[in-house]
Amino acid sequence: MMGVMRDNLLIGACSWKFPSWHGLVYSQPEGIDYLAEYSRRYPTVEIDQWFWSLFGPESVTLPDLKVAAEYAGSVPDSFRFTIKVPNSITLTHVYAKATRHANEPNRHFLSEDLFARFLERIEPLLPQTEAVILQFEYLNKSKMQGVEEFCLHLDRFFSAAPGGVRYAVETRNPNFLTAAYFAVLREHGVAHCFCDGYFMPPAPEVYWRVRELLTGPVLFRLQARNRADMDRITGKQWNRIVEPMDDRVAEVAGAVVDALSAGKRTIVSINNHFEGSAPLTIERLHDAIGDRLRALSPN
Repeated sequence: MMGVMRDNLLIGACSWKFPSWHGLVYSQPEGIDYLAEYSRRYPTVEIDQWFWSLFGPESVTLPDLKVAAEYAGSVPDSFRFTIKVPNSITLTHVYAKATRHANEPNRHFLSEDLFARFLERIEPLLPQTEAVILQFEYLNKSKMQGVEEFCLHLDRFFSAAPGGVRYAVETRNPNFLTAAYFAVLREHGVAHCFCDGYFMPPAPEVYWRVRELLTGPVLFRLQARNRADMDRITGKQWNRIVEPMDDRVAEVAGAVVDALSAGKRTIVSINNHFEGSAPLTIERLHDAIGDRLRALSPN
């Protein structure tokens, strides 16, 4: 039983191109295939580099097919990705902080055509992709009237989305986590992604509240409490824990073990900004999960 549970657990980082991981993950700070070396140590990684893609109502970028193929060729067959969908698909409006076209409606919001083109560009990675994640920003009333409207958009989108791809949704509106929201996900076989940070309550707290409503795999993304502060404290050198989150790591471990005990595939993606160094947080989380698993089966 313990072996099956461990096989269902994937813990990795949010992105991987950090020269300051030299000595923790990489043999050299530069001049190496970062992803190839990363994949020898960890079973999964989140690709977030294609998220930033909307630069105006008519200005959209999508992944380079050659880059996707290079990534697929850098890792073993057992390696798994999670991939964030470009924000040109998940933003309702251009960001307010944009220098041009701020707050203008995004005509590509949940566009079936643009999403199909995105999937074409990442096709080499899809056989090894655990989840394609639609991450939505916090949606105020000027962008989304409420969870009912949000659910209608999700229902329409996933009704038309291509089959054979695993999907997940991350919302940063705590009040959207209703039974109706989870019913839409369940109807379409879509997972919920628990974000720790960015307007959301602690991910383990939310997990325990909605665990009976979950569909498919369980995804946790451990993000930043204050990204700017962490950048300042670390100097963007991500090789040490600078703000330990001992209690939160323990709470996440408890939620992970519960999900594994229920037979659920569980993926945890950790950002450097969570504690200061994703590789070191990964070690801490593995230790905390191991302690709990041993307590379940002391012999």
